[in-house]
Amino acid sequence: MTTSRIRLGADIGGTFTDVVLEIGDELFSTKVLTTYSAPENAILDGMQQVCKKAGVKPSDIQQIIHGTTLATNALIERRGAKTALVTTTGFRDVIEMRTESRFEQYDLNLNLPEPLLDRNMRYCVTERMDASGNVLTPLDMKEVDALADQLDKAGYESIAIGLIHSYVNDAHEKQVRDALAKRLPNVMISLSSEVSPQMREYERFNTVVANAYIKPLMKSYLSRLEDRLKETGVDCSIFLMHSGGGIISIESAADFPVRLVESGPAGGAVFAANIAARYGLDKVLSFDMGGTTAKICLIKNQTPKTSRVFEVARTYRFKKGSGMPISIPVIDMVEIGAGGGSLAHVDSMRQIRVGPESAGSEPGPACYGRGGDRPAVTDADLVLGKLDPDNFAGGTMKLQADDSAKALVTHLGNTLDMDAQTAAFGLAEVVDENMANAARVHAVENGEDLSEYTMIAFGGAAPLHAGRLSEKLGVDRLLVPPGAGVGSAIGFLRAPFSFEANRSVYMKLSDFDPSKVKSLLKDLRTEATKFVRKCDANADILSDFKVYMRYIGQGWEIPITLTEAQALNPDGDTYQQLFEDDYSKLFGRPVDGMDVEVTVWAVNATTPPESVARVEEQAGQAAAPSVGSRDIFDPALSNNVNANIVDRTALVVGSTVDGPAVIVEDETTIILPSSRKAVCQPDGCVDVIAKVVGD
Repeated sequence: MTTSRIRLGADIGGTFTDVVLEIGDELFSTKVLTTYSAPENAILDGMQQVCKKAGVKPSDIQQIIHGTTLATNALIERRGAKTALVTTTGFRDVIEMRTESRFEQYDLNLNLPEPLLDRNMRYCVTERMDASGNVLTPLDMKEVDALADQLDKAGYESIAIGLIHSYVNDAHEKQVRDALAKRLPNVMISLSSEVSPQMREYERFNTVVANAYIKPLMKSYLSRLEDRLKETGVDCSIFLMHSGGGIISIESAADFPVRLVESGPAGGAVFAANIAARYGLDKVLSFDMGGTTAKICLIKNQTPKTSRVFEVARTYRFKKGSGMPISIPVIDMVEIGAGGGSLAHVDSMRQIRVGPESAGSEPGPACYGRGGDRPAVTDADLVLGKLDPDNFAGGTMKLQADDSAKALVTHLGNTLDMDAQTAAFGLAEVVDENMANAARVHAVENGEDLSEYTMIAFGGAAPLHAGRLSEKLGVDRLLVPPGAGVGSAIGFLRAPFSFEANRSVYMKLSDFDPSKVKSLLKDLRTEATKFVRKCDANADILSDFKVYMRYIGQGWEIPITLTEAQALNPDGDTYQQLFEDDYSKLFGRPVDGMDVEVTVWAVNATTPPESVARVEEQAGQAAAPSVGSRDIFDPALSNNVNANIVDRTALVVGSTVDGPAVIVEDETTIILPSSRKAVCQPDGCVDVIAKVVGD
């Protein structure tokens, strides 16, 4: 048996579960279909496969890092636990009233998304804190005792407690929790002051409700996973990837499952940031396309952009404001229903629409031969020649091209008078344009020009579409790293242990209190460090400090990064200057004569990032050997072209591939359009660049 450290990364996606085994510098990976009824089965199946490839036993594994879409899917599909919300009298309808903003200004028939909990599942108690944390109305404990009887009779599995201004003073929330826990020992309880201690009651209440809603499901799943792994001889530590791009203990994940809503995509962003560091790239567009969704993230200076609020389950054309806001630290990305399993239809305007509905893995696209009869993106890719029906997923699945063609004609072609290939072309162009538009909007919102960016593509479906996406976005360079098909799972193995603690404490700079600021940031550092210590008791831990600031009267803040010296030796003038500098970068100039206020303070405790060796990039040399050819449809030319087929495992450093070409491997396929050429770099990345005139 090898003496190298053995670690396993497992990512449960909407269609496939990706499993990666790392032994020293070697990676062994596989993709298996996600098993919805018992997701742990897919992990165990994949684990056995990679252990067999590596020649080790499951009991040799020393660490498992896991990410999952289970939390997100439970929220989207509304299949969480029977949950109650306990809130302050007068605030029962906050999660239904939302912020009363219209995310589609001119739609007269606009319907707001339904709250997670119906009105009869929301309860009130008499109490009130003011915005400074002073008690205005004491908590009526007799009322709480009577409420416990009501909740017991109703048979709730989980309770969310969200009281007004509890982010400043959590005393009443804790009193309610203690009283309910004593009377209802088998019911899980979540406090908004622990889950999301931040101002803005709608976002805070919605976040604690979401946490309570999925907590029994996630605790049950994580417990089953631990038990099943032990049955197979695996008795190592299990960690979870969280939405902010770090790793937390399985105990913390079970208590705060809402932090897992974007764990898989976060792993992908970490993976892309690691590749960016290897190549010294400061501007990267991360493109992750799997079986259910596509995720696009901007990575600057080898660090993914982060945010404090993320929307789950947008219901209205993926418009901002139409989903459930979750107020947690999260890597900022745009996610759209454009994966290999995304289904297509013709709308009332006779236009092809793709997603957000997905075929998933059960039954899957029509070509899977598992009962699906509607056309998915994978069906279009197969008909356009991008996929080899006999070698999909390393030959473990045979695709049925006839079923794809039939589905395309039945659902698209007959309505639009198209043959199967034309319908597939239309479907593929729509999904590629949807992704391109999402990337453009995300870039504009962040003031970025994508022509200056390098794309890094991963996920099972991304290399199939990245070449065309690069053409649409005017991106001249694209990197497809080794292991691209299981990129998020590899990203789990590259992520640090980390946890962000945050708190809303309102303070004007004109009333800046250095001692209070120093004490607050020290407390947050201690809180965040405690969570990281649960993962590694002896690790070196770094602290990143942020404050969220705005001019008085503005609706939203901007994040300001502090050094440790600025955090622990605070000075109001320094904070003012930092804010004005960052504000000017975003909006062109500061606003003279207005006071500035801080609304949220945050400290992220993290283990040091792993050192990354720079790649010594190589120019193209000898042409890579071809193992055959086949016709593929090139959308930029609107025609079939004969493309050489190249086996990725046969590429050596400097091997060149001239488009049009198909570069094949077990877990994905790279489509090289006629406008591109590729070079194999020393670390195995396929470096795809735009041809210049004369190539």
